[in-house]
Amino acid sequence: MDAQAALAWLDTIVPAQTGERLSDLQKVILGQVWLGRKYLDIARSYGCTEGHAKDAGSQLWKLLSKVLRQKITKSNCRATLERVLRKSNTISSLIDYSRTPHAAPKLEDTNFIGRTEAIAHLNSLVNQGSKVIVIQGEGGLGKTTLAQQYLQTQDFEFVLELLMAKEMQNITPAERVVEEWLKQDFNEEPGVEFGVSLARLKRQLHNRRIGVLIDNLEPALDGKGGLIASHRNYVELLRILADARVQSVTLITSRDRLCEPGLNVNHYRLPGLDKSAWQQFFSNRGLSIDSPTLEIMHRTYGGNAKAMGILCGSIQEDFDGDMAAYWQENHADPLAATDLKNLAVSQINRLQNLDPQAYRLLCRLGCYRYQDIPSISSQGLFCLLWDVPPDQHRQIITSLRNRSLIECDKGKYWLHPVIQKEAIARLRPSDEWEITNNKAAEFWTDSIKKIETFKDALQALEAYYHYIEIQEFELAGKIILKSRNNQWQQFLPLGSTLYRMGLIQPILTAINRVVNNLENRQNLSELYNILGDFYWITGKISQAIACQEKTINLATQALKSLVPQPENKHTVYYLRMLEVDSLLSIGLYQIDLWELEAAAKLFQQVIYLAQNTKHHRWAEKASVCLALVYSYLGLRDASYQIADVAYQNITNPKVVEQTGRFAYFIQILGQTYVNLGDFDRANQMFYQALTFAEESHYMQVKAKTLNGLAEIHRHQADFELALANHTEAIELLEKIGAKCDLAEAYFQLGLTYQKMAKPDESQMNLDRAIQLFTEIKAPKQVERIQK
Repeated sequence: MDAQAALAWLDTIVPAQTGERLSDLQKVILGQVWLGRKYLDIARSYGCTEGHAKDAGSQLWKLLSKVLRQKITKSNCRATLERVLRKSNTISSLIDYSRTPHAAPKLEDTNFIGRTEAIAHLNSLVNQGSKVIVIQGEGGLGKTTLAQQYLQTQDFEFVLELLMAKEMQNITPAERVVEEWLKQDFNEEPGVEFGVSLARLKRQLHNRRIGVLIDNLEPALDGKGGLIASHRNYVELLRILADARVQSVTLITSRDRLCEPGLNVNHYRLPGLDKSAWQQFFSNRGLSIDSPTLEIMHRTYGGNAKAMGILCGSIQEDFDGDMAAYWQENHADPLAATDLKNLAVSQINRLQNLDPQAYRLLCRLGCYRYQDIPSISSQGLFCLLWDVPPDQHRQIITSLRNRSLIECDKGKYWLHPVIQKEAIARLRPSDEWEITNNKAAEFWTDSIKKIETFKDALQALEAYYHYIEIQEFELAGKIILKSRNNQWQQFLPLGSTLYRMGLIQPILTAINRVVNNLENRQNLSELYNILGDFYWITGKISQAIACQEKTINLATQALKSLVPQPENKHTVYYLRMLEVDSLLSIGLYQIDLWELEAAAKLFQQVIYLAQNTKHHRWAEKASVCLALVYSYLGLRDASYQIADVAYQNITNPKVVEQTGRFAYFIQILGQTYVNLGDFDRANQMFYQALTFAEESHYMQVKAKTLNGLAEIHRHQADFELALANHTEAIELLEKIGAKCDLAEAYFQLGLTYQKMAKPDESQMNLDRAIQLFTEIKAPKQVERIQK
């Protein structure tokens, strides 16, 4: 068996299951890896960088892993494909026809009864071309269960789910929803601007058959059925989902009608379950059916599915399965005889009398958001039973499950929206509101020791929201600053790790929400330090500089107030570090503004403050930056002198393994040597930076390095490689939204076309660079290009 046979089979099976096709480079990679070749050899033969080949290979292994439902890597691909092809008669059982990467919990199939007509109605609407369908009805009818069941049985590639917050103030912005979908589900970087992210989502939905569920929309609607003013961006998201050209189908569940002019949506009012469905449900749970009683209960609650579950639980748990006895005692209760909300209230009141401990747990469970993390592990319930002996925990949870007051699937728990609303209404005014949120926040923090996945990062951030609820802003700030090891073997604050993952909006929002309410100067200075870099990458340099200046002022004030004692030693070190780090950051920002003299003074100041101190690493970084500035200013001898010292340090075998975090500055040194015309050393530094950038998923460094390599290829008149590097760099920078670096990349691409004697292409890219630098408010950069 050879690689060509495997490729022929994959050319058939991959498009059938994913809608994607292997690229030419991926086919070359598979064929060469089959023969035992390395990425460097593959890259040379194909005519691309080793990093580009590795990226294409990584995407190939992920794609094959998805299709074959087993882990495929460079090292095992040949053996695995040979084994699969030998067992071709069982291949169909290996293929993954659907996936739900973060699907919300669903009820077991035995609970899904009486909805054959509803499924048929949804199919009819979809067959008629409907892209967005609103399933409307009162709480507890089973809207969510129907939507999940439909989407999970229609052979979608996967299903996106958005669980809308139950309270208006906690609704997740549409910008963040799209950002997370792109990152987590489509493996694509979102844009800094919402419109760019929407365009990327739209392209994905044009080419792939995706299911979308937006659950519990009504908190985002105003009294007239329109999206509320603070979340109008959801209109734009829905407009994309409703586009006739997308292959996706979106189901929205809502108690209220969506009345938004210009949106092409269909409504389906879900009826209650019929009496036969209720009878089947009770029979499945071993209850003797008393037909007159069942008929009265069914009529009283209008066939409501959740009411059916609550009634069944109460009859089993409290009346030994005697349906008639239950109704005899409860039919006269004015709360129990109207709708699900009142039924829930009456059952919770009853629980309060019969099982106070279970009642307290139910109320406490109202504190969880059930949004980004839609369900809670058993440990998340145990932590709320702080006043109950551990040997009673399971019994209390069982009490709630038996009464259908808590939902459960595969060891994960959550509350029905109607139950959660009542639970939080009781918890919020109680004297347990603060301690419950504290316990929940501690649970989330303790549950994540290392951030290895997107979900880990979001789970760690959940603690922040609990502290915001009880206005513990200092503790909320500490959640953003809490350092953990991440998947790239770095020990970074949560905010910095989320930045590396490309999640800009959540942290921008989170930091801005707390900075005006903090008193701890050290925490505040560190938050401004992180915030400055967020503003920098998005091209808001004046705001970035203001943040770093605040860090410096706060750190200086804090240092003045400290008594020089041994126990303050670490605090002093950290505050000094923040001061020099912020000065270094402002210097980098000034380079992007092309304020080179100002940048040089800042780097000289960092060197003066940090050299031969415990912060000497910052002096080394500043020296590299100063060499770059001198090379731009034409001070060749001074630049060479500083650059060569840095070069000797970086290439020293004793310290080279420690330079991974130094990757950004290795890339700067490479750029310095490009400016000085020493292409050999420039290449050496760039390839070292590229290796570290790929290992640590530092896409900004990778893109800047590719841009530098393109300059070298331009100088050497290797225009084909130059254009390939320019293109890859621009694609990466557009994905991560690094506006300053993107402007520089377009400028360099314009210069390459200029040298190729292609004036039209050159001017187009120079104009794009001018536009970006104008938006950034960098007039000296505009002058530089126009010269």
